[in-house]
Amino acid sequence: MGLMILRLIASLSLLPLHLAACDTALLLTIDVSNSVDQAEYRLQVDGLADALTDPNIVDALIRGQSAVAVVQWAGFDRQQLVLPWTRIRTALDVAALSEAAALMPRAYTLSGTAPAEAILFSVSNFAPVSDCKRRVIDISGDGTPNSGGDVSAARRQAERDGITINAIAIESMGLAITNFYKRHVITRGGFVVTARTHRDYPRAIRAKIIRELAQPIG
Repeated sequence: MGLMILRLIASLSLLPLHLAACDTALLLTIDVSNSVDQAEYRLQVDGLADALTDPNIVDALIRGQSAVAVVQWAGFDRQQLVLPWTRIRTALDVAALSEAAALMPRAYTLSGTAPAEAILFSVSNFAPVSDCKRRVIDISGDGTPNSGGDVSAARRQAERDGITINAIAIESMGLAITNFYKRHVITRGGFVVTARTHRDYPRAIRAKIIRELAQPIG
């Protein structure tokens, strides 16, 4: 499996990055901190892979000549670009990305929750898609910070760079995580989708990507 995913990532990273205008660069930033157990990690990974087979999402990615990448994040020094930027030209590109997402290993275990560093790391990874008209960080998480820096300051940096932050708040009880993401994480014009548990994540990621890709470019 390890060799297979390396081959998939290599093939995706070799796709040309300059052939056509790109509407949206979408960086999917997934929480793999200590609060996410292995079953919950699989729900996130499988939910993302399945979302990339949704005909509405496939069509929107192709029409927008979109670019997609995946980051996994946890504690203050735990961020990794696990799937590099992929330009979506055809349905085959989306299918390859979905397969790579399903196979991607977990980058970290037994680590804290540092969304500020996750945001700043994500902001720093848009250079390969600087031609895209719209840049979006799609961050998901199930907890508030227990390490790292000022989340609101990281959000302001994203805003200064012209990057939108949207979020999936994964709740186990109440709306504490949703409220945190609304107040401190999303940028002006951004939005939060609430997943009631990790089991609700597949529905939430589908709804969120469709909404992101449907937003007008401006």
